[in-house]
Amino acid sequence: MTRRLRFGSILTATFLGASSLLVGCGGSSEPAPEVEADLVVTAIPTIRWDADAYTAPAGEITVGLRNDDSVRHTLVILRDGDKVADFELAVNRRGDVDSGTVTLEPGRYQLFCTVPGHQSMNSQLDVR
Repeated sequence: MTRRLRFGSILTATFLGASSLLVGCGGSSEPAPEVEADLVVTAIPTIRWDADAYTAPAGEITVGLRNDDSVRHTLVILRDGDKVADFELAVNRRGDVDSGTVTLEPGRYQLFCTVPGHQSMNSQLDVR
C-alpha cells in the first residue's frame, strides 16, 4: 500500500516543526526577573549597563546582576584597577540573574564586564 501526503499536510508539518524549534531555543524577549539586592546592575542591549553610575552603602552588601541583553556578561568590582575580593557574577543569556555578597569600604569603584569586547561596560560605583 502506498501512502500519499498532501502538499498542505507537508507545509503544516514543516511549520509546526520549525515553530517548536524556535520555542525550544529560549529566544525569549522577556526581561530578566527582579533581583532582591542592595545594588542591582542590569546588562542591556548594545553591550552596556543600565546606568553610568551607581551608589551603594558601605559594609557587606548583596549585588545582583540581571541580563536583559542576548549575550553573556560578567560583573566584577574594581578598585584602583584591582579586582575586589574575588567577586564575580555571570549571566549567560537573556533572563539570567546572579547575585553575591561583598564587603566594600567607602570610596569609588568601577563595575566592569570582563568578557572580551565589552570594555564599554564600565560604570562608576560610589560606596558611602
